[in-house]
Amino acid sequence: MSDVLPKILLTMAVLACAAAAQQQPPVKVNVLNVCTPSEEEQKEMASALSRVPKQPQFSQDFEVARGRSSLAESPGLLQASDSAQLSDLASVASWVRLRKEFAVLALFSTVQYSFSDDGKNMVETLVLHVRDPRDLVQLSIEDRASAVTSPATMLAAGTPASRIKLERFGKSSVVLARCMGTEGNPPPDQSAYEPLFTGASAILTDYRHLLGVGRIVPEELARVAASSKAKPAAKPAQKLSGNQKK
Repeated sequence: MSDVLPKILLTMAVLACAAAAQQQPPVKVNVLNVCTPSEEEQKEMASALSRVPKQPQFSQDFEVARGRSSLAESPGLLQASDSAQLSDLASVASWVRLRKEFAVLALFSTVQYSFSDDGKNMVETLVLHVRDPRDLVQLSIEDRASAVTSPATMLAAGTPASRIKLERFGKSSVVLARCMGTEGNPPPDQSAYEPLFTGASAILTDYRHLLGVGRIVPEELARVAASSKAKPAAKPAQKLSGNQKK
């Protein structure tokens, strides 16, 4: 009898584990084709880009923020793409963020612009949030440049868009990005997507001007640099009381 009970308990444990394993939901992995999106996905991107207002009217509400963030956890604020090359050895990024609201009821409710510089790459991201997200949630456009130049020079040069992303409600995102060749393989032919990149670049150019980032970003980054270099004020020497004097 003493040998039978452990066997029964072991059998029950095995059956319980098998039942639990069968109840686990299947894991679904979505792989984004960022280099060669389908024709349907291209149409979705073209539709979203065409609905970005070219001469928007902004409300009086706005936001301007600046700061420095550790890149150890790749903060979402910087909106960096999956292919971003971040600096090594506990690097930090200086960033500036601007936000404005559209005054006229339309597809998009707010526009947010962010610029980050980690000493190796400068990343510029424009995000337009949908007012009533049903299918589309937001549209983001990104470009990047090497930090060998200054932010003011990059902004004045009008760096073209390198990444377009549609975040959809209840669906996987749609992404188009400039793709480089791998070792031994040439870069994919992306000539068919040039109209999308051109349209996204034009939107970036327009909103750089509309938001005044050419002036605001360098000024705010200079304040971030000044704050990081500022030394804490020396504490005044404490006066000794009569009993403490030697």
